[in-house]
Formats: sequence, C-alpha cells, structure tokens
Amino acid sequence: MSHFKSSEFRVDGTEKFDISKAKTSFKDIYDDKQEYEEMLKDYVLEMDELQSKMYAHNRYGLLIIFQAMDAAGKDGTIKHVLAGVNPVGVKIHSFKRPSDTELGHDFLWRTNNVLPQRGTITIFNRSYYEEVLVVKVDPTILTNSQKLPVEITADLDKLWEQRYSDIKNLEKYLYRNGIRVIKFFLNVSKKEQADRLIERIEDPNKNWKFEEQDVKVRDSWDDYMKAYEDAINETATKKSPWFVVPADDKKNTRLIVGSIIIEELKKMDMNYPEVSPERAEELQRFIQIIRNQNEV
Repeated sequence: MSHFKSSEFRVDGTEKFDISKAKTSFKDIYDDKQEYEEMLKDYVLEMDELQSKMYAHNRYGLLIIFQAMDAAGKDGTIKHVLAGVNPVGVKIHSFKRPSDTELGHDFLWRTNNVLPQRGTITIFNRSYYEEVLVVKVDPTILTNSQKLPVEITADLDKLWEQRYSDIKNLEKYLYRNGIRVIKFFLNVSKKEQADRLIERIEDPNKNWKFEEQDVKVRDSWDDYMKAYEDAINETATKKSPWFVVPADDKKNTRLIVGSIIIEELKKMDMNYPEVSPERAEELQRFIQIIRNQNEV
C-alpha cells in the first residue's frame, strides 16, 4: 500500500497548472481488493461522523464539485464515496443540458438555486463550470441556446474573463458565509476513456448511458483539455482549491477523493452543541421518566 498527500493533487493558484503534466494514473494506494474495500468503508464511516458533527454544529456547509470528461467515473465516485453517509445531510444534484427555463436565466441561476444549506454537504455532478468548458469549446451555444445579446458575445475573450471572475466571486462569497467549496477534476486519459466508452456500449446494462455526443466530444479532446486548464488556473484559490485526481484507476480515484473530503471537513472548526448543567440534569430526569414508562 502506498501513501499520498493531498498536496500532490491540490491546485490553489500558487503555481501555474499545466494539464499536460497532470497524472491520469497513480501508484496503487491499496494492496488488493479487500484492503480497498476496508479503506473505503473506514473513509465512509469517518465522513459520516464528520457530517453528523457538521449537521449538529449547523454553521458550515460544504459544496463539492465534480467535473470530468464523460466516463471518467464521476457517478461511481460519488456513489461509492458517499454511500453510507446519512442522506439527511447530503444532497446530490446532477446537471445535464440546461432546460428552456434554465436557459431563460443567467448562467449561475440553476446552480444557485440548490447551493448547500448550513450543516449539509451538497454534491454537484457537473456544475456552473460547464459554462466555461462545454460552452467555451462550442461558443455557438451562447448565441443559439443562451440567446445572449450581440454586444456581450462580440468579444469572447472578455466574456470568458468575466465568467471566471463571476465564478471566483461566487466561491469567495460562499466562503465568507461559511460555505466551503472544493472542486475535483477527475483526470482520465483519452485511451482509458475510449476503453470505458466501448465497454459501456457493449454492456446491455450500461449502453443506455451512451450518447453519440460522447464520440463528437472526443474529436475536440485537446480543446477540452485546454478549457479545463484555463478554468482551473483562473478559478483555483487557496480557499476554494481544485484537486486534479488521476482517474484511470477507479479504486484509487475513490480513495483519493474520500481522503481529501475528510481532510477538508477536519479543517472546519466544528463541535457538537454543549449541554448546560441545567439541561444535563433535565435530561437525566427524562431518562428516569422513560424507564418508569416501561414499568407501567
């Protein structure tokens, strides 16, 4: 089993991020499948305890964003890492193509509507970052679908700069209100993605997930990598960092993500509410009342 430090994957704006140097694979963190399952189980239990404390403390919230190319493992990572965490304190939102109603609003509207409440963890499977990724690779979306005024789309460089600024300001605003933000880019290689897409097509239980668009997107792979590199560089900060996680091994990915979430939760100054001496005495009386009820 190998060990790692979250700093190996952390991008917080202190250094320029170069996606061509980012790893898509990593030495195994686990020795075998049994150890992987034990480690993941321990992570989930610890995460559940920390989330319970967050819920009781009711001062912080946590927004976790997952971005990646198709078949990089977002769904599976969310499913396995968050399995077992009390669903009362966790909400998951998956953002597909915007609806007509969503397109009738500003680009942050649909995600702003479901930002985390205090005491809870909210997971975004894709997010407002699509607006500087997919839309940047295909800017015709701005005029055809989003129907932005011509004076706004006339200077695309300025538009992207403004969107990065809006995103950074949103995340800064959330931090100032006790809502922490951590962002994961699951970095899968083009070859591994191809293998997974083919496997998805060949599996009768999974081929419903395949879309022809996935093949078209692969033709623009380099453009997407550049868009991710730009988005990460423009929005990574010490208080709202990105974590670029190797995604060619799904088990490694899940363990790395789980460990980072736990580490970030531990940074929050959280405690269970203290019980006053008077309340403690009152609770003892309730214990006796409950016991007496059994004797009736």
